[in-house]
Amino acid sequence: MPPPSDQRHQLRAFLRSRRERLTPAEVGLPQTARRRTPGLRREELALLAGISATWYTYLEQGREIRVSEQVLTALSTALRLDRHEHAHLLRLAGHAPADAPEDREPLTPEAAAVPLLLQPHPAYLIDGTYDVLSHNQAAEALFPRLIDNAAQRPPNFLRWTFLEPVARDIVLDWAPEARALLARLRTQSERHPADPRYPRLIDELTTHSPEARAWWPHYEVQPRHSGHKRLRHPQRGPVEYAYTAFHLAEQPDQTLVVYVDAAAVSGQPLPGQPLPGQPLPGL
Repeated sequence: MPPPSDQRHQLRAFLRSRRERLTPAEVGLPQTARRRTPGLRREELALLAGISATWYTYLEQGREIRVSEQVLTALSTALRLDRHEHAHLLRLAGHAPADAPEDREPLTPEAAAVPLLLQPHPAYLIDGTYDVLSHNQAAEALFPRLIDNAAQRPPNFLRWTFLEPVARDIVLDWAPEARALLARLRTQSERHPADPRYPRLIDELTTHSPEARAWWPHYEVQPRHSGHKRLRHPQRGPVEYAYTAFHLAEQPDQTLVVYVDAAAVSGQPLPGQPLPGQPLPGL
């Protein structure tokens, strides 16, 4: 069966956004006369993917058609999608079942205690909507005004990033970091189409943040991952942190995030690994 109408609308927008970011020169096509719209034309993309231009037009128009995984893979290759974008395309087209809605299990006391044990390293637990479920004092100090005990709802990293002015001073590379965070929200929301928390959060962000409103139609997707981030520490000033994300086994949407000073861990050997210049064991 074709995907439901809302999903077809998202598929249409996702395909168009990816088509418009490619130029003829990037895919080896000759540059033609002046174009009215950015990126590739529909017929050019269809040619690259080896499918009918009419069929692709129907797909991008959101018509009720069923497309094979083989055709979607050809489109993914032509659009130069990465593996996360490819998985997103399959899911929108109905070839990768979205997670079934389920009752969220409460955070266990054992899991909630983990960030406290990691003090003085900033650490917190978040759920799929980036609500902060548990945190330690170092995280509260590093992200001022994120934790508000008087609030009637859980603190949320997305609301803090986009709607709290101090976030732009704390997150030194605010625009790319915020845009990537929004892409991860889209990935999460597509996995939980029946969860009403996601459209509420998306509506709040796009209503009150001009950047979220401008970036959301680009249909960028990104999984949660570890990496590096430059933050302004309240006492030390700008610090580059390495952060690592751990998913809870029983609740994979609950994620433990731990920050450490990147300079402090750079070049440190793993346990059991010889120091530089030392011979390997047995040699």
